[in-house]
Amino acid sequence: MPPPGTLSPQPYLVITADSHAGAAPELYGPYLEKKWQSEYQGWLKQAEQLAQIMRDVMGNRSIGVDGDPDEVGWRNWDSQRRLAECEREGVVAEIVFPNTSPPFAPSMLSEFGEAELGADYERRWAGIRAHNRWLADFCAEQPHRRAGIAQIFLPFVEESVKEIRWAHAHGLRGGILLPGAPPGSGIEPLYAPCYEPIWETCAELGMPINHHSGGGTPEFGNYLPQSLAMYILEVQWWAYRSLWHLMFSGVFERHPNLRFVLTETGLEWVSPVLEQLDAFYHRMKTNTQCSEHIFGGPTVAKLSLTPSEYFERQIWIGASFLSPAHCPMREQVGVHKIMWGSDYPHVEGSHPWTREHLRLTFHDVPEAEVRSILGETAAAVYGFDMSKLAEIVNRIGPRPAELATPITAAEVPIEAQKCPAFASLAP
Repeated sequence: MPPPGTLSPQPYLVITADSHAGAAPELYGPYLEKKWQSEYQGWLKQAEQLAQIMRDVMGNRSIGVDGDPDEVGWRNWDSQRRLAECEREGVVAEIVFPNTSPPFAPSMLSEFGEAELGADYERRWAGIRAHNRWLADFCAEQPHRRAGIAQIFLPFVEESVKEIRWAHAHGLRGGILLPGAPPGSGIEPLYAPCYEPIWETCAELGMPINHHSGGGTPEFGNYLPQSLAMYILEVQWWAYRSLWHLMFSGVFERHPNLRFVLTETGLEWVSPVLEQLDAFYHRMKTNTQCSEHIFGGPTVAKLSLTPSEYFERQIWIGASFLSPAHCPMREQVGVHKIMWGSDYPHVEGSHPWTREHLRLTFHDVPEAEVRSILGETAAAVYGFDMSKLAEIVNRIGPRPAELATPITAAEVPIEAQKCPAFASLAP
């Protein structure tokens, strides 16, 4: 803890770079075109059946509308009650990812817009567009405090480009959520040239591209409960593999102003992966006798920067519920590259013990670094107007002295350990 008198009285700006929202299945109807209304009624019945299957798998525990156990559904769409909960925890603003599965999604865990081989693409696209329109209305209720992230649909590149322009025009300044294209999906991989119009449009409009852990995973098979364990073990890797897909295919080379954010992937992988990618890059580029050059030489010949340099120039990490074990890694990753997130309202998120979590993780971190990680970097990346947040920060923001106060296990309820940030307190 810093010596008394060395801390500023100015409260922290806290922006969660990882929160989720979505309408209840029955609330999406007004956002769907008329021609889909009949099929929408059938999907509503299917959605409830899928939710019941999840309840059975999870031992009949309470299941939220996105499949999360113990999640209260209204937190996804009740604007005022949600705002009150966030304020109690000192959270001033949110970057809002999707949460509830949009109409015609094949499962209750399809909030990230992935497509499956043989899927009804036109219906899926209609459901995704309905979510974006709901989200625009939701964020418009608090335009200075919510940066909504629009979904796109990789099988429809031209339509996705139009949707990006629509999202930009309707205030969804969180940018876009980049779906995954895992093996076996039948979707072109992220390094395919067909996606160039998407990268070009996002760069032109200044729309960040976001890729979230949980998106881009392959089908793990119906081998319950083992397939659920495999998902948890591998979910982060399937997210951050997008990094080298975009790096080595030249997306960051062609679009140096493009902002790319990897969210809920942790920090521990960043330094070793960048070190490995740099090593591959140098062998591909300079060692003409090695196999890496034979396979990768023509690709890296078009790149002017190393992977680490691209990372420094245009990539950020949404480090949800940053734990005390991982916080020291901030120096290797770069403090200015890290944005804290609560993962509200997910069961593994820090809510409703966010203040305790922040004390546990940041009590011995320099104030300037805490300010950067908790809100200042997110404000810059996502275009929040800090002057319009100042009054709210003064009213609800946690003070440096509060977060600099260490916390003991006795002060944290056992239920808080649902969040990985509290793992160090486990007996």
